[in-house]
Amino acid sequence: MRREILIDCATPETRIALLEDDVLTEVFVERPSGRGITGNIYKGRVGNVLPGMQAAFVDIGTGRDAFLHMQDLESPAGDVELLETGPAGNPMPDGVGAPPAPGRIEDRLKAGQELLVQVSKDPVPEKGARLTSLVSFPGRLLVYLPNHPQNGISRRIEDPTERERLQGLIQGVARDLGLPGGFIVRTAGEGRATREFVPEALTLAATWDDVRRRAEGAQSPSLLHQESSAVTKVLRDVLGEDVQRIVVEGDAALREVQELVSRIEPALGSRIHGHAGPEPLFEARGVQHHLERALRSRVWLKSGGSIVIQSTEALVAVDVNTGKYTGTRRLEETILRTNLEAAVEIVRQIRLRDLGGIIVIDFIDMETQASKDEVLLALQSEMRRDRAKSRVLQISEFGLVEITRQRTKRSLERLLCLPCPTCSGSGRLKSPETIVYEILREVRRLGRLEAATRVVARVHPEVASFLEEKRPGLIDPEAFPARTRLEFEADAALRHGQFTLTLKEED
Repeated sequence: MRREILIDCATPETRIALLEDDVLTEVFVERPSGRGITGNIYKGRVGNVLPGMQAAFVDIGTGRDAFLHMQDLESPAGDVELLETGPAGNPMPDGVGAPPAPGRIEDRLKAGQELLVQVSKDPVPEKGARLTSLVSFPGRLLVYLPNHPQNGISRRIEDPTERERLQGLIQGVARDLGLPGGFIVRTAGEGRATREFVPEALTLAATWDDVRRRAEGAQSPSLLHQESSAVTKVLRDVLGEDVQRIVVEGDAALREVQELVSRIEPALGSRIHGHAGPEPLFEARGVQHHLERALRSRVWLKSGGSIVIQSTEALVAVDVNTGKYTGTRRLEETILRTNLEAAVEIVRQIRLRDLGGIIVIDFIDMETQASKDEVLLALQSEMRRDRAKSRVLQISEFGLVEITRQRTKRSLERLLCLPCPTCSGSGRLKSPETIVYEILREVRRLGRLEAATRVVARVHPEVASFLEEKRPGLIDPEAFPARTRLEFEADAALRHGQFTLTLKEED
């Protein structure tokens, strides 16, 4: 696979695009006013402890209490609390599993208690941040778990011989350096020699020592450690031999990227290029067009079919349609081809939009088990490219596939858009006819009116236009007292569903 990283820092907003075989698959956006806090480490203060939920709310100084569940709470070991879950803010394929902390949360935490926590999920409008007390420090080759005495290997490294070599190597590094805790060898560590791991292990351990020193004298709540910038994180997590080019727009960003790559992958320095064209980088490479498409609910497939993506509070629903594609032979062949094409595009959209939680895909119904197996295999194969932790379940008898995907930050839609103030995010508006009937009911609630009273209803222009055509069949003059008139006036200042009523007496 051929990868390319495009970095746009021409404005205060940083945008990074990951292209695989010239197809946009992931986008990272960071703004000065809205930088994510996933990976940040805080000295927090416990607010409420909720035994019924086995959770606690912790004040970390961000304006809204964050959420800490018992399963994310470290386990005690003597006088030191050892951390027992995966690394916060990092893809879980690079993590290790561990048993949950024993006991009940009310026996572990009390209101007012101070503790060290790391953000594992950014806050969203309806919820505060999610916390873990398993502090972790990701590097290029390693993740350091200072309070977790277990070493692990990335699940993406599949060769048994290499896994065994790396397991012995990292145990030797930790032992020889005398560092507490454990390490996880990340995917980028495959094939590396011992000398390449030692400097990073020492750097990560030094970072932990710095956090501990700050925590000793810090008030709570306070920020102890801030996660790296988007540029640093992407290059740290994505950069490898399969990245053919890194194109940067912005002189300061170009120098930053050159300096960073010279430290983490010096051999790839020649692949960095500055963008000097008259057209902005994302426009020149077609990325802007795909970003705008990623904010639409319907995505068209090359065959003429389409997928429709709808996000709700509970889950993300994806529907597959044949659309204009009718095929040339059997119906089953037509359906199979559409579903296979949709499977590839759905995974791309999941990664591009950064959709998380429960994702339900409604494929077009297939008759044969062989077709179902082929579509599921294609879906699983594409999901293996995704760096986020996910699980794909079997196709149900109704043609549905459920995917659970790790969510650590806001989706692209939540990041770039606000809910519509008119429809409140429902995506639906009341029809003009519905609004007219609401007005009539409101007039009835006014009770009996004096004779010769004018009721003036000011409405959105679209509703007024509808009334010009439909009024005779909608409004019965007999419904009002003698000489009482109901009039409508267009007002462009009103939202679609708004209206006002004014009573005026005839001169």
